[in-house]
Amino acid sequence: MLSTNPSAQLALDLVGVFVFALSGGLVAVKKRFDLVGVLVLACAAGLGGGILRDLLIGDIPPVGISDWRLLSAATGGGLVTFFFHPGVERITRLVRVLDAVGLAAFAVAGSLKAVATPGVAPVTAVIVGVLTAIGGGVIRDLLAGQVPEVLRRELYAIPALIGSLFVVVSSQLGPLHDWTLWGAAGVVFAVRLIAVRLDLNAPTPLRSSSNTPT
Repeated sequence: MLSTNPSAQLALDLVGVFVFALSGGLVAVKKRFDLVGVLVLACAAGLGGGILRDLLIGDIPPVGISDWRLLSAATGGGLVTFFFHPGVERITRLVRVLDAVGLAAFAVAGSLKAVATPGVAPVTAVIVGVLTAIGGGVIRDLLAGQVPEVLRRELYAIPALIGSLFVVVSSQLGPLHDWTLWGAAGVVFAVRLIAVRLDLNAPTPLRSSSNTPT
């Protein structure tokens, strides 16, 4: 069952779009892109995850390219970073924080919209939530020519998985209230920042004891 407040979905989408656009813009500034490059990277980061979500659940055209509010949030985030960005030496830390906020908002927004779509199974809704959360960051990093965060050792997709699972399981147990959604987003944000702070890493393959190259 869904939240009684229909604005929760829009609010989560707007938060996710804006902060991911900020992170995309900051990465572009660090790479010394021009204004067009900053706006392209900001919009790709801010809108990419939501567009992927809508394509997966069959919501065509995606709200990321049809809702002026989301387009404005992405463009605004790009302009803010272009004109008011901090010193480059502070950008990496700020991108991490903004990334955590966007990850949290989109994990909840993605799973919430998926679970509300007729015909979408709970397991699929969880997957859609995770892909929504990581999609913008992956597109941002690929366009900037760097390894996506999700492919590094740090915990990135796992916090999104926790938030998506929380939303989908809660929806199967009873009504989804706004505090449940924002609480889930808070958990994702906290887990991601704790992982960054404590340098917690996802498991990696064990190294072979043999020194013989293969």
